[in-house]
Amino acid sequence: MEQDRKNRTVWTDQGLRTLESHGHVALKAQPLAKALNVSRGSFYWHFADIGDFHSALLLRWRERMFERIVEAVTRTGDDPLRRLLERVLSEPSRLEIAVRSWALVNPQAAIMVDDVDQRRVEFIKDLLCNMGCPPELARTRAQLFNWAYLGFALGNRGLDAIDRQNIIDDLLNFGKMT
Repeated sequence: MEQDRKNRTVWTDQGLRTLESHGHVALKAQPLAKALNVSRGSFYWHFADIGDFHSALLLRWRERMFERIVEAVTRTGDDPLRRLLERVLSEPSRLEIAVRSWALVNPQAAIMVDDVDQRRVEFIKDLLCNMGCPPELARTRAQLFNWAYLGFALGNRGLDAIDRQNIIDDLLNFGKMT
């Protein structure tokens, strides 16, 4: 059973790489199997159909682009909002672009994107509240923080260290205002 999960993970990780580099149209069993140097039958051993694979892939995306980040920035030390901003503004995410493009044509992906956006906003809202921002204001600002991240990610252009630090400082000051 553990081996099956590991292999599903190998498939979904390959799916994320494929999605990132070639888009959602490349999410087909045969090309993925070829990339993994296995038979297409292996795909169907682990997934009932392409829809099942898409579900697993989207859950893996949520884990990678939300759950792991939350865990990393809250695990140790102070100032998780600063650590979050430093992490997400360090480099644009081609995977974010790919999943959001997919969500434009796939209802299942659109639902997951909406879910992740809501989770992100709620997490940032909680961080802002912990910094003293009133809850009613924290939700609005959390949405703006998420949009700032999305604008950065979808812009597909990096920031130099000075600009990134200035943006992070400005966002943190904005989050503290009451």
